[in-house]
Amino acid sequence: MFREGLRHVRGDLEMRGARATPVTIAGSAVRPVVLYRPVVSAQAPSAVILVRAERFVPNHATAADNAFQRDLPAGQSDEATSLRALAEMDAVADALRAAGVRVHVFEDADHTRPDSVFPNNWLSTHAGGYVAVYPMYASNRRHERRADVLEMLKSDYRCQTIVDYSGLEPDGIFLEGTGAMVLDHVSRVAYMAVSHRADTHVLERFCSDFNYEPMAFEAVDADGVPVYHTNVMGCVGTDVAMFALDMIPDKQRREQVRERLSVNGRTVLPLTEEQVREFAGNAVELCGRTPEGRRRYLMAMSGRARRSLRPDQVAVIEESCEIVAVDIPTIELAGGSVRCMIAGIHLDRRPPATMPDLTEAVEAINEEDPTTADGQDVAMADVDA
Repeated sequence: MFREGLRHVRGDLEMRGARATPVTIAGSAVRPVVLYRPVVSAQAPSAVILVRAERFVPNHATAADNAFQRDLPAGQSDEATSLRALAEMDAVADALRAAGVRVHVFEDADHTRPDSVFPNNWLSTHAGGYVAVYPMYASNRRHERRADVLEMLKSDYRCQTIVDYSGLEPDGIFLEGTGAMVLDHVSRVAYMAVSHRADTHVLERFCSDFNYEPMAFEAVDADGVPVYHTNVMGCVGTDVAMFALDMIPDKQRREQVRERLSVNGRTVLPLTEEQVREFAGNAVELCGRTPEGRRRYLMAMSGRARRSLRPDQVAVIEESCEIVAVDIPTIELAGGSVRCMIAGIHLDRRPPATMPDLTEAVEAINEEDPTTADGQDVAMADVDA
């Protein structure tokens, strides 16, 4: 009864463009405050790109610095792994579509692209019609970049400019998209844990080109191993962020990141390293539609990630988002989870290509049976007169 009443109050607030933030979360004191929430959040895209990688297996070329990557179970063949992964990819696409998210799926049968299921590492899109293409650390991942994906964005969405940083690869500096960065599209902040795959020079260049504030930091696990991708340790939603701040060893920088995440009233949920290893940080906020056409905000994550969250953490997330959880244990062997699979589309959609209704003037122009006189006939008539 209380929960239903709370939903009613929140719905009333949101109709007036406001929201009520939760109170205090363990490890993070956040004052309750009512803030403006736009009808459409810049943080949550309503359309996504997925790649259906038919030859998926964990990529041996990325195992050296990816502490989340695991070998195949003993006795499991590559063929069996690929089939299981395909079923998981389809389950993610189906779950997002069922929640009202527009899903563009691209098939990939190339056996030389085992990690192509993770398109967010080479591509990001941004409001105003901008697209970024990124330099990739592992050489066998660089041909995951696909012209047909970019062509779809140009034809179906209002795409104005594509900025390509892949030319930095020969210089040995990399920035693997929204794996290397966690972007706050509302406050325009780019959070980045420095690693082989996340170079500060490229970050500065991206932030200058796309008008983000760079916020780089060191982040390590309990063994001192650097976090390879920022999006495994945290995610940023409109009203809530989940972040493993204790993995940032510099206390001053840790507090700066905490303050920047919460300065606009966003609730910050601290994640433990154990939860990070269960991919709790590898989530993404999306905007779907109810069957009646109303907007609904979603937090997409894996079933494993959802099970690692405490009840109080789940309750806070569900104050602003519905959790959409899909089990993808095979794909997670590669060291990434649901967020890594999703390239969000933050572009305005073009109207469907339809033939416009003909005006009376256009209808009068009929080459086979003209209802208006040919110009030569008019000229001859004038001469005869």
